Amino acid sequence: MIVPPGSVVVTDWHKTQEGKEYFATLLRQNKRRLFGLTERPVLPPQVGADIASYKVFVSGKSGVGKTALVAKLAGLEVPLAHHETTGIQTTTVYWPAKLRESGKAIFFKFSFWDCGEAVLKKFDHVLPACTEKVDGLLLLFSFTDRASFDDLPNQISRVADGANNAIRMVVGTKFDQFAHTDVTDRDVTAFRHTWGSPVLRVKSVNAPRLDDGQTLDGRAGLSDVAHLLNGLAEHLWRQDQLVAGLIAPSMTPGPLEEPLGGPHDL
Repeated sequence: MIVPPGSVVVTDWHKTQEGKEYFATLLRQNKRRLFGLTERPVLPPQVGADIASYKVFVSGKSGVGKTALVAKLAGLEVPLAHHETTGIQTTTVYWPAKLRESGKAIFFKFSFWDCGEAVLKKFDHVLPACTEKVDGLLLLFSFTDRASFDDLPNQISRVADGANNAIRMVVGTKFDQFAHTDVTDRDVTAFRHTWGSPVLRVKSVNAPRLDDGQTLDGRAGLSDVAHLLNGLAEHLWRQDQLVAGLIAPSMTPGPLEEPLGGPHDL
């Protein structure tokens, strides 16, 4: 299932005056706030929003940038050097969005699960724990690592057994490193058409940082991740509507309706 960008939530809502009131709850002194498992953004009494919670497993070969991507989405420091994740790491990210059809504001609560490849191979119980009751899968490859792209079908086969009803989205990292790219646009287009999964592209360039590791400009950091988090929210919300029978499968757009480039790129 591929949901065209902007068909479910209002694109660039975070730049509007209305949206800024919601996104301000994600910031403290113009830096991203970090939310624990039991914490949530606090809205003014006159402003309300429901919360839609989703578990998202981030999968990919070692070194493709799983931990770096989650850090970028959460407004945390992006590691400059690769270090294998030693266990299961969970990160909570809140993201407000305005539904296009109803005009209602929703807080999407994403619980990102990230795990090192070595741990997955060593302990049989880790992958089932990551895919149990999972709502979405982010399947990562690096544009500078052809083997990670070729491994995508194996990734899908490996994680699909425990996540049959989860939406799948493919994310290509290090898209900005053109001189070292091993994966072409034609490769990505062919994969998308064959597997019917949306493909997003993200850069590896870091935003300026303060001494505590957070972005210098919190609002700019939100803009950096808006397209990916909006895209994830749209696919998960549309999947919920399908499961609940609120829309017919025939209303779901086909895999050829999403352009490769454009607003899904970071």
